[in-house]
Amino acid sequence: MNNRHYELNLSDLIERFDHVAVAVRSIADSARLIAIMGGQLTNAGVSANGAFQWAQYALAGGTKLELIQPLDGAGADHFLVRFLATRGEGLHHVTLKVTDLEEAIQRCEEMQLTITGVDLSKNGWKEAFVHPKTANGVLVQLAEWVDTQDQSSDLQKARKDGIDPYA
Repeated sequence: MNNRHYELNLSDLIERFDHVAVAVRSIADSARLIAIMGGQLTNAGVSANGAFQWAQYALAGGTKLELIQPLDGAGADHFLVRFLATRGEGLHHVTLKVTDLEEAIQRCEEMQLTITGVDLSKNGWKEAFVHPKTANGVLVQLAEWVDTQDQSSDLQKARKDGIDPYA
């Protein structure tokens, strides 16, 4: 790798390290992990396509842990089903909140990092992933979104919609 790759970086685009995501077979059965880490449930939901459920927990120091679980309708080719079948439960990805996803993608490509899973179609949420083969074995999610002021109302809405990570 030449020095140009070291000069390029995303530091001015990264708003924060947002969370670590762990793939699990069952969020409800993961209470011990949350207890060990002192997590407090802050938000939960189901993916737009209904194939997986997620729950986020606030940890000490302002960091977050996210658990992701495939739902019954997820087919064998779903990313979480494949991940759990080949690797078992564990670290899935880390997420960086960026201020300009398209610029972040461009810079990553200039650094010869492989970008996959680009989704710019959703209102309020844009994402792309740096492939682990070009990021030392770590799947890095780059995401751009506007923070909501009241995540407790997001959690209340999720529960009203029948999403309960402890069910």
